[in-house]
Amino acid sequence: MTTTTTHHGRSDRTGAAAGGLVTFAAVLLFVAGILDLFRGIMAIADDDVFVATPNYIFKFDLTSWGWIQLVLGVIAMVVSAGLFSRALWARVVGVGIAALLIIANFLSIPYYPVWSLILIALYGFVIWALCVVRREP
Repeated sequence: MTTTTTHHGRSDRTGAAAGGLVTFAAVLLFVAGILDLFRGIMAIADDDVFVATPNYIFKFDLTSWGWIQLVLGVIAMVVSAGLFSRALWARVVGVGIAALLIIANFLSIPYYPVWSLILIALYGFVIWALCVVRREP
């Protein structure tokens, strides 16, 4: 009698790792989107929470900046829902929205420095997790 063995080694682990990284990116994008949503609400409701910097080159009205943060946070949460369904469009849009949010948080460093740097790091991890995963068959 002959026995046949099948090797499920590398291909199964690669697929599981790819799914895990996309799930990781989806969770991070959702959490960071919620945080940006709350930060936008905070800027719209009460500008006094933020630090005022008089000589900042990128000077914005904090209420309009709050609306920008709120809209980008909602878009990030919608894209993360698409990432949970493993949609290719969500991976592409996820990288784009994370890049826009990195720029937005960079521009808001003088108003809320520590929080902006934390969110920049989170969005950097999202971009990394979405870019290293190969396209699923």
